[in-house]
Amino acid sequence: MNLAVYAAQDERSRGRQFSEPAPHLRGEFQRDRDRIIHSNAFRRLVYKTQVFVNHEGDLYRTRITHSMEVAQIGRTIARALALHETLTEAICLAHDLGHTPFGHAGQDALNECMREYGGFEHNLQSLRVVDLLEERYADFPGLNLTFETREGILKHCSAQNARNLGELGLRFIERRQPGLEAQLANLADAIAYNNHDVDDGLRAGLLDIDALREVSLFGREYADVVARYPSLTGRRLVHETIRRMIDRVVRDVVAASAARLADAGPPSIEAVRAETAPLIVMSDAVREEHLELKRFLNTHLYRHYRVLRMTNKARKVLRELFEVFMQDIDLLPDEHREAAANAERQHEKSGRARVVADYVAGMTDRYAIVEHRRLFSPGERS
Repeated sequence: MNLAVYAAQDERSRGRQFSEPAPHLRGEFQRDRDRIIHSNAFRRLVYKTQVFVNHEGDLYRTRITHSMEVAQIGRTIARALALHETLTEAICLAHDLGHTPFGHAGQDALNECMREYGGFEHNLQSLRVVDLLEERYADFPGLNLTFETREGILKHCSAQNARNLGELGLRFIERRQPGLEAQLANLADAIAYNNHDVDDGLRAGLLDIDALREVSLFGREYADVVARYPSLTGRRLVHETIRRMIDRVVRDVVAASAARLADAGPPSIEAVRAETAPLIVMSDAVREEHLELKRFLNTHLYRHYRVLRMTNKARKVLRELFEVFMQDIDLLPDEHREAAANAERQHEKSGRARVVADYVAGMTDRYAIVEHRRLFSPGERS
């Protein structure tokens, strides 16, 4: 398809950190997408929590299924707006590569552990994974992705960290925007987790249908489904409602963004970056409905006592793993122990801490649980 003038273009990419010959049979952004899918970090997402810990049930979302759903939503909107689908997909698939085990609870715990050593931001960690930690290629560390994909992965960043990222961090300092595909991936992420957490929350029995019917976005679509299919019950009723919720928000994003783009009329991706506000947006009405649903989930799902019990245990596991490895790096596997020792020689204790954080953040839920048991439970085999 023909791309809009303000879309990212393979042949106009800002390039990679390490120069490479042009790819055969595929574009630059397809090469990025393929490298992400083949990475170790991407495969580990299958055993990393979205809301529910992996072993609690086989049908709950994990980071990998969430990332795939984000990519599906992102590609749909990208095609409708004549943006670069493959770049959008690459960003969506990579956006959680640096996430810790145990979801946001793990991230919060690791950030607290790293407070003296520069903190922990999972978006920055995702960039660290693709720039440095993946070990696959002979000519360079990491995956050597294009600037445009890396720009999309780094959707949040503190000003302090941005100063160390050169051109990539400049937009956070100057308060400029990323390309449209990056903006789209960010919004697709919010659409996916908001709607699919409803599905998982209902499946787990933590959310109540009658309470959800008071939430505008769910209640309206639920009423329409019941009116059209009065005999529909159970999972089919829930799924039909949620798919209509997603469709409503996606259609709104396409319409609102098309209008915003028509008004702004950016002649290029650089003009998009020069804007002071995003151009990929929801309408005011749908954004408020989306926020209402988010507030409902925060109160009734994320703060449900069963979820809080899990997150409390998760924080304890990650905190104790970090502390024990910081105290004695000889407890780390060989390659991580060597990396920690080298980093400490160069950057003192903060270097050691960063490598320990890399190791802990890279764990899956079940590996973190097993590793914790090995270190803290008498009689467990190490």
